[in-house]
Amino acid sequence: MASSLTCAGLVWASLSFLCAAASCVGFFMPYWLWGSQLGKPVSFGTFRRCSYPVHDERRQAMVMVEECGRYASFQGIPSAEWRVCAVVTGLGCGLLLLVALTALMGCCVSELISTAVGRVAGGIQFLGGISVFLERLWRRMRLGAGAALCRETRAVPVTAPSRGVGGA
Repeated sequence: MASSLTCAGLVWASLSFLCAAASCVGFFMPYWLWGSQLGKPVSFGTFRRCSYPVHDERRQAMVMVEECGRYASFQGIPSAEWRVCAVVTGLGCGLLLLVALTALMGCCVSELISTAVGRVAGGIQFLGGISVFLERLWRRMRLGAGAALCRETRAVPVTAPSRGVGGA
């Protein structure tokens, strides 16, 4: 199997894939913020939420659904800041995956990665990494507002809980 990468390129491809995979898993998981609501522990991410309140018509009260689910729509995400966060992080993860998969293909295909392609891929990877990093920095600075969202007691519409691997 021929490769168009040097030894440093192989290390770059491997680390790129590991970092892209970690960023995507972190983006998908709903454990960005933890708190409590109606006496139950809750957590949420940019587009998923675990243990969320719903209005029970029968009892005319708020009850906690102790399952994970995603918001019913993009507009269902509790704030504009979290919607921006979802878009920026999603785009960053997409760019990181694009470069990582291209680099991994370069491990198997000769003459796929040239110097110019490597520079362009590095630039794209830099933009993806910066978008994920800046989003996380911005989110950390705004943590007080996000934690307040986690403590709210209003119901947020969600779809039926996902039934993926591990129930998350």
